[in-house]
Amino acid sequence: MKLNENVRNIAIIVALAAVVDGFEQGQLAADTARQAISIGFLAAFAWIGSRLYREHRSTLYSLGNRRRAILYAAAAVATLDLSAYDRLTTTGLGTLVWLLLLAGAGYVVFAVYRSSKEY
Repeated sequence: MKLNENVRNIAIIVALAAVVDGFEQGQLAADTARQAISIGFLAAFAWIGSRLYREHRSTLYSLGNRRRAILYAAAAVATLDLSAYDRLTTTGLGTLVWLLLLAGAGYVVFAVYRSSKEY
């Protein structure tokens, strides 16, 4: 009998989870795998960002020094905010600060984009 690919993939994931749970150091292995996936995810973001920068370099330089500095500052705030996720989301106030910083950085990027389209 031939299994559906999705059912097979889910069975593999469940089997791996059972193996990780069965070992004494299972939590350590799970944390290591989670960190590896997080690093890969952030590396993908960095790669996409560098590609976008290379493709739109002339557009960024046409923004002018002030708007470009504001845009880079917003990107830095978003990066620091994402890297401090674990520390900021331990309390309710920290979660609110995390959301406000991320929303503020997004708004600044949108405002710079909108002002760049005005004449």
